[in-house]
Amino acid sequence: MKKRPGRILRTALKNGLILLVIILSVTSAQVIFFKYINPPFTPLMLYRLAHREGMHCRWKPLSWISPFLQQAVLASEDQRFADHNGFDFNQINEALQEQTGKKRLRGASTISMQVARNLFLWQGRSWTRKALEAYYTVLIELLWNKRRILEMYLNVAEWGKGIFGAEAAALHYFRCSASAVSREQAALLAAVLPNPRKWSPVRPTSSVQRRKAFILKYMDRFRPLKE
Repeated sequence: MKKRPGRILRTALKNGLILLVIILSVTSAQVIFFKYINPPFTPLMLYRLAHREGMHCRWKPLSWISPFLQQAVLASEDQRFADHNGFDFNQINEALQEQTGKKRLRGASTISMQVARNLFLWQGRSWTRKALEAYYTVLIELLWNKRRILEMYLNVAEWGKGIFGAEAAALHYFRCSASAVSREQAALLAAVLPNPRKWSPVRPTSSVQRRKAFILKYMDRFRPLKE
């Protein structure tokens, strides 16, 4: 006998609900896991490693990373980081209204969004990836505090070919630990984040110099996040 349409619909809804619960459980478990465990690598690190670029990264707690670098990154990448819930809608609206070709000092992606993208997702651009980025951003903001989000960002951000995290970047470019980065060095490191594979903090282009000046102007507005 053929199944009645109502029974088919109920079965489909039941299976869909089960699938949704599984997805929510697995992804929430991922985010909770990385709340307490530092990732040994990210999908981007593995991608770069597969392309023979190496993978230089050394994890450092946020308290061991220069306050200047924390300030510089906030000034450069996400000035409303402490106040928003993962999405800076003011910045997104400005980006949408911006004329094509006009240069910006920073983009519309928040630090939380960049962590979601770097830690959980693959390379490439698609609506599916963008939707998952937004979903993971919500989970991160719900399950982590701001210190953990910033700590994660500073340890997994790409700072050059095969260079990941503040410690590896400081050692590579300035021969010092991330804890010893000066105010000028911090501004240079933050200035190259939008395009770390082409820009260098030790060979700054005019664009990097402009970004550095912008960052130095605003970074004192920010203070290291409280425990």
